[in-house]
Amino acid sequence: MEKHESSEQMKKDLDNLLSKINALEVSAPDEYQKNIIKVLRYLVQGQIHSINEFEHLKKAIDLVTLQLFEVKNKQN
Repeated sequence: MEKHESSEQMKKDLDNLLSKINALEVSAPDEYQKNIIKVLRYLVQGQIHSINEFEHLKKAIDLVTLQLFEVKNKQN
């Protein structure tokens, strides 16, 4: 079973991909290709945003779990 990449590694890979997409836009010869590149950029930026939001959700779940343990300990 393969190990998943860390979120930091995924963001680094996506940042590299975003750099390549930006370089492609400079060399795109026509408007059609520039529009395709804009769509690719939007998708990559959305992925980066999703990774960041997932990290926030993990932190929130951890905080809720800690609160549940505190409540359980106070009841006992």
